[in-house]
Amino acid sequence: MLTHAYGFTSPTSPCQPLDIERRAPGPTDVLFDIAYCGICHSDIHTARSEWGPTRYPCVVGHEITGIVREVGTAVTKYHPGDRVGVGCMVNSCGDCSYCAQGLEQFCDKGIWTYNSQDRDGTWTQGGYSQAITVDERFVFRIPDVMPLDAAAPLLCAGVTTYSPLKRWVQPGMKVAVVGLGGLGHVGVQIAAALGAEVSVISHTLAKAADGRAFGAANYYATSEEGTFKALQGQFDVILSTVSSTADYTHYINSLTKTGVIINVGMPATPIDIYLRALSPRRTLQGSLIGGCAETQEMLDFCADKGVLPRIETVPASGITEAYDKVIHSQVRYRYVIDAATI
Repeated sequence: MLTHAYGFTSPTSPCQPLDIERRAPGPTDVLFDIAYCGICHSDIHTARSEWGPTRYPCVVGHEITGIVREVGTAVTKYHPGDRVGVGCMVNSCGDCSYCAQGLEQFCDKGIWTYNSQDRDGTWTQGGYSQAITVDERFVFRIPDVMPLDAAAPLLCAGVTTYSPLKRWVQPGMKVAVVGLGGLGHVGVQIAAALGAEVSVISHTLAKAADGRAFGAANYYATSEEGTFKALQGQFDVILSTVSSTADYTHYINSLTKTGVIINVGMPATPIDIYLRALSPRRTLQGSLIGGCAETQEMLDFCADKGVLPRIETVPASGITEAYDKVIHSQVRYRYVIDAATI
């Protein structure tokens, strides 16, 4: 079936109207009408073919919320009218050791929400569209207390920050979040909700008031002389949400002797690290979204703790302009597309 969408026809094209095909629901599928879709920096990298080749035309978007229209004959979890969402993945093999552990995001046969070849040979198209059909395993229930527009970025930014913080943070720990952007402002809220004493490390103090409103007890600017010296050995956990690589060794030195630094910012260039900084028992770790069960856990946690992204809703006709503002850090803190304008 044809579905209206906004997408890209080349790395340099604007985001423009086009029609895409969606499959009719199979036995285990959920078809839902999209209400909102967040704009993630990953969308921009893919749309502009910056992370390897993109297959055009391409519709991006993996922070998707909406209302169920139809379900397959074998679907048991959802019914028409339910409030649901889809994140970065739409399928996995279901049989490998990662899938068995609930780590579907590491499945070698995993299928991403866009620019990924599906099992039937077609290419997946994302949430900048009016409807989508997804296997029920990769559909999540949006708690009733959450507005569908503000909930959308949690399907990527939320689980990206929740997964490593839940793994490492204990109440009373000192946690620093590097960067107060689309990821960072959610990470600060989640770390505070987990009972940590949260600090933000940013380039300037421009967002200090916002950082404290999100739950940070302290706010530090790396542009101020002496900041890194004062922070040496201070933090149990550091969550880096930025793509800059210049100060990474300084961040490592800001850990306690047994602290952990987690990167979720996905820098595009290699990082130079003085490995001795990891001594005596510091840990440098990566993280990548979360599995299906953990994503639903994150949504329920955020609903219970009142964690919500701060958003600005934009029409589909404003996507190209929104991209430029994201690149220049002019969004506070996440753009969300109103699918009614597609």
